[in-house]
Amino acid sequence: MRLLIAEDEEQLSRAVAAVLTHTGYQVDTAANGAEAVELASENAYDCMIFDIMMPVMDGIEALSKIREKGDITPVILLTAKAEVEDRIQGLDAGADDYLTKPFAMGELAARIRSATRRKESFTPKMLQMGNISLNMEQQELKAVNSIRLAKKESSLLEYFLLNREKELSVDEIFKRVWADEPDMNREVVWVYVSYLRNKLVSVSADVTITGEKTGPYRLSAKS
Repeated sequence: MRLLIAEDEEQLSRAVAAVLTHTGYQVDTAANGAEAVELASENAYDCMIFDIMMPVMDGIEALSKIREKGDITPVILLTAKAEVEDRIQGLDAGADDYLTKPFAMGELAARIRSATRRKESFTPKMLQMGNISLNMEQQELKAVNSIRLAKKESSLLEYFLLNREKELSVDEIFKRVWADEPDMNREVVWVYVSYLRNKLVSVSADVTITGEKTGPYRLSAKS
């Protein structure tokens, strides 16, 4: 799993990143909210942890901008403040959880696990971009026309739609979509990307998947 930590206290950021990396996460860090927004727009994360009080752009403003783009990645807010108003403001901006400093690393790790589990449970069953819609329950792709997708095609398109306009590596895609088949050859990603490209064309979609065989890939609007 890949995490983004936005924290302007350098020592704390390094310490948290080190512990979570040791736990098995891939961790990116940002020193302010503006950097966090930029990284979130470029990369697919499983959870993001934002300090509220940061320079350039605070955590709540960064969260609001990320949510405006349709990104539903779980976000945990960190703050030295404990007032109810701060919690309300953060939750209203789209935070999934809230942790007051100082905190125990064990509790942060538990909240990350909880947030990522909830993400799987509450991912929308109908996803849209441009003129396409994907019904996850029916595994149906619609645009001008409609077509049924195979289970892996549907899961792959879901991952693209949840991370639209982001570059996704072959490894990232494989670990998410083929998590139940870890021994599968990673070339299967290119095979299914090719299937999806053809099916997007067949329904006259105004979005496409770009990228060569070795990746990375990106779901974006046709120019």
